[in-house]
Amino acid sequence: MTALFTSLTGLDLAAPGFLALALLVPVVLILRWWGGSPAVRFAPGQFLRRRSAGPPGERALPRTLRARLVGLPAALVVLGLLLTVVALARPVKRVAVPRVKEGIDILIVLDVSSSMALEDLDPTRTRLDVAKGAAARFVEGRPGDRVGLVSFARYPDLRCPPTLDHDALAEVLAATGFVESDGPEDATGIGTAAARATDVLRRGSARSKVVILLTDGEENVARADTPEEIAPIHAAQLAAELGVKVHAIAVGLGTVGPAGEFVPLDTGPLRALAERTGGKFFTARDALAVEGVYREIDSLEKVEFEEPLYRQEERFRGVLVAAMLLFGLGWFLGATLLRVRP
Repeated sequence: MTALFTSLTGLDLAAPGFLALALLVPVVLILRWWGGSPAVRFAPGQFLRRRSAGPPGERALPRTLRARLVGLPAALVVLGLLLTVVALARPVKRVAVPRVKEGIDILIVLDVSSSMALEDLDPTRTRLDVAKGAAARFVEGRPGDRVGLVSFARYPDLRCPPTLDHDALAEVLAATGFVESDGPEDATGIGTAAARATDVLRRGSARSKVVILLTDGEENVARADTPEEIAPIHAAQLAAELGVKVHAIAVGLGTVGPAGEFVPLDTGPLRALAERTGGKFFTARDALAVEGVYREIDSLEKVEFEEPLYRQEERFRGVLVAAMLLFGLGWFLGATLLRVRP
């Protein structure tokens, strides 16, 4: 019965046990019927329902509207009793309490130096295209997180601040290209890029802030002869102090040597950058590995949102008012318009 009530009204019953009282209503009616009527009583309602006792062929007395409605007061009282029982069962409406979903602020930091044009990860795509494709799919799987983009070579550029407008971010990501080969910006400033991303994220209000830095080279901007530049270890110190986690990814087979051979990267500073901030360091030598790294980071940075809370809104008052109105209407009609006089 409770399930039927919920399906018909959309309300739940806080005390459904009181519905058992509805069984007493027919008992009351039966007892009243068995009790009979007063010994002297003139019931025009019954009289009008009978045919006249005159000679055969005489027409029956016509039934007026009042005669047809003579049982209405009793029906209204019965309905009022049933609604009173429903009110005792306390109809309630479960209303979800809205929660503010607090996700993660993430900055994807992509190396756009000219070496990202190599095609060793995938014979049909450049390193940058592989990285952008994996990043785009990563963003699609994070609808509740604010995600932004920083590109870097010698200098970092904030292409898109952390945002929930992932369509806009996808357009910016797709339009990101390399810097000019052997141009003034064609270098790899990992430390500066990590520091810039940390500075952007520290302004956000999210409890968890993450940098995903992908590069195919070694730090060559912060050197012994350039002490004013930010080295990866210094960026790591800043990120750790501000609560920013850095996941670092080294992609490709290495840098290209003088004879065109691949020279393995010195990944020590990149690994230290990740580990100092509580992040992880990854290497990826092909496109599938890059996709796998982003999937692992996605699993590492999951936020468990709390289940929504509900509050109960009492709805018995309206039902009780309706019951009282039915009682009142039944009494009024029985005492006036539809009164049966003895």
